[in-house]
Amino acid sequence: MNKLTRAFIAVFVVAFLLMYAVSELNGSDRKTAGNTLTIYNWGDYIDPELIGQFEKETGVKVIYETFDSNEAMMTKIEQGGTAYDIAVPSEYAIDKMKKANQLLPLDHSKLPNLKYIDKRFMDLPFDPHNKYSIPYFWGTVGIIYNKDLMKGKEIKAWNDLWSPELRNNILLVDGAREVMGMGLNSLHYSLNDKNKEHLLEAKRKLDELTPNIKAIIGDEIRLLMENDEAAVGVVWSGTASEIMWEKDNLEYVVPEEGSNLWFDNMVIPKTAKNLKAAHQFINFMLDPKIAARNAEYVGYSTPNQKALEHMPKDVVNDKRFYPSPEQTEHLEVYENLGADMLAYYNELYLQFKMHKK
Repeated sequence: MNKLTRAFIAVFVVAFLLMYAVSELNGSDRKTAGNTLTIYNWGDYIDPELIGQFEKETGVKVIYETFDSNEAMMTKIEQGGTAYDIAVPSEYAIDKMKKANQLLPLDHSKLPNLKYIDKRFMDLPFDPHNKYSIPYFWGTVGIIYNKDLMKGKEIKAWNDLWSPELRNNILLVDGAREVMGMGLNSLHYSLNDKNKEHLLEAKRKLDELTPNIKAIIGDEIRLLMENDEAAVGVVWSGTASEIMWEKDNLEYVVPEEGSNLWFDNMVIPKTAKNLKAAHQFINFMLDPKIAARNAEYVGYSTPNQKALEHMPKDVVNDKRFYPSPEQTEHLEVYENLGADMLAYYNELYLQFKMHKK
């Protein structure tokens, strides 16, 4: 065998070994992708034991990451650095993600437990026929107040918050739509109002509220309200439920002028790599007993009608957190305002926060 032939055989062997190694690596990658599910959810928004149960039942490894705003979530998914298989956006964000072509349609045939969802939470305007999203939790934005610190005085409306008696005693959740919506509703305007004169009027009224505002914060509201460090908090209903679980001298009310009725739904981003496991997980979370456990852990209202049968009666009969259709008909769902108008809301909100400082 001459040198040229030996060299050719050596090159062939090396090439074959390299091709085999690449094939094995690719196969390994496919195997890993097939057994991994990457979820992107709000912080403290699932019973962690359920993740372990899903992994045990399916053999799928779950990678779980959290976000603190719809905007942060949408930005990260748009950038595409991480291939999330499931995300949990709110209604207006779902509408925006649909228009940006960031979502994959769901295969309802792989979601048999979908039949347990209350029909009034299906086929809503932000996602007709639930083509892209499945209800996860729902609730309202309202006011929690300490009955002892209020000395028997009730709060029924947004406008009650402007009382001089509440000086340095109000905590606001740090959200542009929630705070601007409060200002708009207090003037009997829609929380989806696009009239700039109305928005400026709402911002000026919010400025007048600043002497009463103790802080504009996030999850810290829970600790401060539990420690009697403020008389009033503007919060989501699930947050109020968690706080009230610790203290029985608190009350929660949805203001009579109106407020937000919100929905967080499970979706599959377009960059998802494990559609099978994504549908498995969604269907798993739709199981009535699983949904009941999750609702009791998180404290928010479940849209799973069958799950209510597995939950304490005093919880599901509490109209503050499970209001009837008649009670919610005057509430509004956040609409997708469009990039320009949303930027204007955020600009006014930041000006208001600077005014508070």
